[in-house]
Amino acid sequence: MNKEASGLFSLKGKSIVVTGGTGVLGKAFIEAIAEAGGNIGIMGRNKTVAEERAHTVVISGGNAIPLIADVTKEDELMAARDVMIKKYGAIHGLVNAAGGNIPEAVVKPNEDIFSLNMDALDKAVKLNLWGTVLPTQIFGRAIAEQSSGSIVNISSVSSTRALTRVLGYSLGKAAIDCYTRWMAVELANRYGDKIRMNAVMPGFFLTEQNRTLLTNEDGSYTERGGLIVQNTPFKRMGEPKELQGALVWLLSDASKFVTGTTITVDGGFTAFSGV
Repeated sequence: MNKEASGLFSLKGKSIVVTGGTGVLGKAFIEAIAEAGGNIGIMGRNKTVAEERAHTVVISGGNAIPLIADVTKEDELMAARDVMIKKYGAIHGLVNAAGGNIPEAVVKPNEDIFSLNMDALDKAVKLNLWGTVLPTQIFGRAIAEQSSGSIVNISSVSSTRALTRVLGYSLGKAAIDCYTRWMAVELANRYGDKIRMNAVMPGFFLTEQNRTLLTNEDGSYTERGGLIVQNTPFKRMGEPKELQGALVWLLSDASKFVTGTTITVDGGFTAFSGV
């Protein structure tokens, strides 16, 4: 890890919490923050993975601790906040990377559109929306009270394009876009340029939540996966590391005059009309 990171894009001396830190994209985010010199709180429900990832950062010369918490449970988030502050003294950043699709909320092609699984849809929205709003309530206050910093939400191209099947996930991510703009303005009204909020909008990256929808057991693309690649001008899906630059920029002082913005990293998917 680059502990001597300096300049506009440096995160040296900044302590940043990454929710969803035990996921595929979370791993890429952790690596990027560590490389930029930041101290990381790796949050997730999987204690083993969180500890392993923190250990990897530490033995590579960086600073990281595991934070075991469910992003929908306030008491667990508050406990994680206290651990982070005790270890690093303050919190300067939050990456709301927890989220994903809920298998039972997927609307199948032959399913009655007027008999949707409302409980599953509610679960998907709760994870993706409230799983971002609630951590922001807890960690955002800590940023405001002790320091200054940046909050980065994770949106999705499904928030701007109608993607079949993933209604609950799309509803949650569309709400994230609204929340990012709304909260950015309210933070600015109250704290000036002390706290910023932006979002990264990934295109298609293989994760544990979407893998079965997009790939077959042999690794080839499903019909859905093939259509996505066909409608992505770069003709491929993204690699998690390709999100790192946008994330570090938004967390660092290089983006000090940027708030309420969503940075799209999708290989051109949302720009393409399909023709």
